[in-house]
Amino acid sequence: MNKNELKRNFILLNVGYAYHDADWNWKNIHSPFARIHYVKSGTAKILREDGIVFELKKGHLYLTPSYVKHRYECDDILELYYLHIYEEIGKNLSIFDVISFPGEIEGGPLDIHLIQRLIKINPERELQYFDPSSYDNSTHLAYNVAIQQKSPLAFELETEGIIKQLFSRFLAHAVYKNEKMDMRILKSLDYIHGNIDHAIDIECLAERSCLTKDHFIRLFKKEMNCTPGKYINIKKIETAQLRLLICESSIKDIAYGLGFDNISYFNRLFTKITGESPGRYKNRYRAH
Repeated sequence: MNKNELKRNFILLNVGYAYHDADWNWKNIHSPFARIHYVKSGTAKILREDGIVFELKKGHLYLTPSYVKHRYECDDILELYYLHIYEEIGKNLSIFDVISFPGEIEGGPLDIHLIQRLIKINPERELQYFDPSSYDNSTHLAYNVAIQQKSPLAFELETEGIIKQLFSRFLAHAVYKNEKMDMRILKSLDYIHGNIDHAIDIECLAERSCLTKDHFIRLFKKEMNCTPGKYINIKKIETAQLRLLICESSIKDIAYGLGFDNISYFNRLFTKITGESPGRYKNRYRAH
């Protein structure tokens, strides 16, 4: 993949400093937004659903990609800076689909300076409440998008530049997932993301790859560590999560808009992947 295809626009949702006294304990965080934390002092844990555990250390940066289910544990004093970032991808691959980022890197004085500058030029982005359900919602997203649109162009460009600088710290230690990926699978990924609003047939993907269905499934699983059917379902449900937050459409319309013709199946699949029903997800995040 050409690196120009990975150029992204980022919307800053939140940035600020937080002091916690054994009160940074939240479960079932699973949202369409990426998070970066810089630990000023203290200790805590970020525990991911995939079993990865980060024990937060002073002077280190931590990146949690969008849609990664996780929780926080803190039983002592913790001081940290936080950034919440929305990646505008449209129907393209997310940067997290293409690149495997480290979750922890050592930070430095420049990183603190950049984050403090980000806070200074975005004074309205600090969290009022630290419960994720109070800011992972449609109202909060719309509010922050509106603020960014009203921000002076100089600050808007500087904000995006700082976000990309901080991402570059992780990128320096990252690995391209598709560096040696079979081009037939890479093209099928592009097709899946470009047609996420439609039903996607595995046989059609196989034909486009000039492979038999069985051969295509085996090759896809080898490259992506899951079947094409599972991958498609995950990406459709991730898109549904975002639309439940930012759209006024009903759950039924969102399901139909993603190519599902069986609402019961959509509900079961959503619950299986996210751990809660689309109705509960929508009510929990849009209630604030």
